Amino acid sequence: MALSVAEAIRTKRAVRQFADKPLSKDEIYAILNAGRRAQSSKNTQPWHFIAIQERERLIALSKLGDWAGHLASAALGVAILTRDPAERFSIMFDAGQAAAYMQLAAWEMGIGSCLASIYQPEEARKLLEFPAEYHLRIAISFGYPLDTNVLTSPPRKGGRKPLQEIVHWEKW
Repeated sequence: MALSVAEAIRTKRAVRQFADKPLSKDEIYAILNAGRRAQSSKNTQPWHFIAIQERERLIALSKLGDWAGHLASAALGVAILTRDPAERFSIMFDAGQAAAYMQLAAWEMGIGSCLASIYQPEEARKLLEFPAEYHLRIAISFGYPLDTNVLTSPPRKGGRKPLQEIVHWEKW
């Protein structure tokens, strides 16, 4: 697909329905490596990723968030683990940057994604067996879109607020 960063940002959409098609090992590593390369406050890299491909585990994880159902049909789920977000306000911002980098890298390869909030973190801990000092609030589903038109359709008109409505110069 080879999109410019600006084009990827302009056309990126949340994809919640996935084709029953696996991702290649190279695609998975490219997605995870993009997250690894994300910038973070003081280069702390406050994240760990759990890459999930096992269908039963994806289905179970999809039930731990009110709107996380799309994880069930994903070719890949990525759980983003951090230390306690209350330790430093930038932890979740940094995790969000890692998520965005992964999503943009996937989009460039024609792979869709969607964030899923995990509302039952202790159940997720049992399912994914991660250490007590880590927390899971966000997972991402990845896969080839069921409707491939989403990759090439133009951005929806009126889908975003105009820049002049959200930008304030020098003061409010």
